[in-house]
Amino acid sequence: MEISDKTRAQVLIDALPYIQEYNNKVVVIKYGGNAMQSEELKQAVMSDIVLLSLIGIKVVLVHGGGPEISGMLDKVGIESKFIGGLRYTDKDTAEIVQMVLAGKVNKSLVALLQKHGGKAVGLCGIDAKMLTAKKVVSEVDLGYVGEVSEIDPSIIIDTLNNGYIPVVATVATDEDGNVYNINADTAAASIAAALKAENLILMTDVKGLLKDKDDESSLIPIVNVSEVAILKKKGIIKGGMIPKTECCVEAVRRGVGRSFIIDGRIAHSILIEMFSNEGIGTMFK
Repeated sequence: MEISDKTRAQVLIDALPYIQEYNNKVVVIKYGGNAMQSEELKQAVMSDIVLLSLIGIKVVLVHGGGPEISGMLDKVGIESKFIGGLRYTDKDTAEIVQMVLAGKVNKSLVALLQKHGGKAVGLCGIDAKMLTAKKVVSEVDLGYVGEVSEIDPSIIIDTLNNGYIPVVATVATDEDGNVYNINADTAAASIAAALKAENLILMTDVKGLLKDKDDESSLIPIVNVSEVAILKKKGIIKGGMIPKTECCVEAVRRGVGRSFIIDGRIAHSILIEMFSNEGIGTMFK
């Protein structure tokens, strides 16, 4: 069905208040999941990010790349091991993680953004000591799996102020120079907090937080951070949604305006969430 010029004009008019609200504000988007694997969705995400940048929103794109890492490990004959949902990362695996995330995946995303008319710069947590890592301590040794112990967002701020979209791969080093694999959700939350971002958006393969995980119509559109503990006790927040929810809550408590979990499987989900009253996922505030 062809869209009329009048409809196009009305869409722009309806979006205007949101564009004004976000002008010159920082939005951190964590990109991963199915939206990163589907070529069609990847193109939609990149065009959305370029659009946001062109209308005056300062977008920081933080990405993972688990399937690409697994693929490269297979090629070099290293078995992928997961413990409690986290990739066991020995020294050899850490080198592959750095190569794939900070190299292949990062530069591919930069190229895609530029293909869509954006100006992008690829970075990783190692650059200018943006992210300093410390080893994740758990019951089982995970190797070089880290968490953010310190963050210096200066290079991100400089990149934004020069009109570029920073594309950040989540590898970092500790004080001794050892390379660590950092979970992209937690890295994005730390970056958003350090930048006092207006929004943190986590793109996932689910619709958002559901009252019933088997019923997508049971989406909870808004959650106050004070309600999260109750939702955990009720078993509504469980499994893989726990760490994502904790990232959203931590970001809000550290000064981020709002955090969102949205469905990256839906084309243009970022624009729908930011520029409409209804939104598309779950907002934490």
